[in-house]
Amino acid sequence: MSPSKTPAEILDVDGAEVRISNPDKVVFPEPGLTKMDLVRYYLAVADGALRGAGGRPMVLKRFPKGIDAEPFFQKRVPENHPEFIDTATLHYSSGTSAEETVIRDAAGLAWVVNLGCLDLNPHPVRAEDLEHPDELRVDLDPMPGVDWSQIVDTAYVAREVMADVGLVGWPKTSGSRGLHILARISPQWSFRDVRLAAETLAREVENRAPGLATARWWKEERGESVFVDFNQNAKDRTVASAYSIRSLPDARVSTPLSWEEVRTAQPEQFTALTVPVRFAESGDPHAGIDDAAGSLDGLLALATELGPAEKAPRAGDGSGRRMSSMPLIEVARTKTKPEALAALEQWKAGHSDLTSALRPADVLIDGMRGSSSLWYRVRINLQHIPEEHRPAQEALVANYDLWAGKDWPGRP
Repeated sequence: MSPSKTPAEILDVDGAEVRISNPDKVVFPEPGLTKMDLVRYYLAVADGALRGAGGRPMVLKRFPKGIDAEPFFQKRVPENHPEFIDTATLHYSSGTSAEETVIRDAAGLAWVVNLGCLDLNPHPVRAEDLEHPDELRVDLDPMPGVDWSQIVDTAYVAREVMADVGLVGWPKTSGSRGLHILARISPQWSFRDVRLAAETLAREVENRAPGLATARWWKEERGESVFVDFNQNAKDRTVASAYSIRSLPDARVSTPLSWEEVRTAQPEQFTALTVPVRFAESGDPHAGIDDAAGSLDGLLALATELGPAEKAPRAGDGSGRRMSSMPLIEVARTKTKPEALAALEQWKAGHSDLTSALRPADVLIDGMRGSSSLWYRVRINLQHIPEEHRPAQEALVANYDLWAGKDWPGRP
């Protein structure tokens, strides 16, 4: 980070003034990218970024302390937002609501970057119709031990399933380890229908490619496969949209691809340094996405044909909690991912006789969404440890209390 703040700069973005505070602040030390560099990146790819995020309410994922610190999630639009920032009030299934940010132009992109946002996290609805998604989202999420070629193979199976039900899939790198496939749909179905359609697509991909892909929601049951994450279509979920910069050290970008590129592309090719050149030379592979809206009728008919998805059994103690079919132990709960990794190493050091039998997918590190930030849970699946040698649940190596220091009316 820069040792001291530099004076703010005022940018004229298509006639709108956008104030960029501390423009020389280094956000990505490895490539040496400053806040102003990130603003200029988004202005260079504005047409593509707005195709993914423009006109949609979005959660602001802010990194005020840099990429090495946990971000916080801000649903509500800042009070003193400029006139070129629109808003929309979303009502959540929990009964709460939030007036969220809606950007519609390049000035809006520059403004959210100035707030410390790196990636854009829009909901799958337009601000004009908040109850009917116009986008179905498929997130191909690899389990540990899964290589890129397996993700690619799964993507082509998903493309085939989509084509069979009359949908056009548009692939992009996630900017991390996976791939996203988007499909525009006519905004006439509820969130419940869209999630059911996405789950059905995931189940059909698993049916066609067993072992390669899985639709199992519970992480410990997936094995070394690609999870076709259908729950990203739930009402309160967002995903990083096209041209979003992710918080990896190389400033990697979630980049739209053509299907011809999917087989040969590698995620690390696409960064905030390389993507503007690609965009200027070749344009946006997703330029036609808004003209390809399809119907969910085929997937919903397939849902009826497949019948209800298998549900996990519930505990018999009256709590209603799901009972895992796998032998799980919990190792730690931490505030940050580095703390989670340190706790895992501490556990391994105390159980060195077991670690050689564990497979990559047996170690489960989950980012858990709190009220405004993430916390981390570490678990071990003992399925590959002989039953007689499995350790019992022990005291947690670390036990972060998400609610410590917080108070609310009626709290005991």
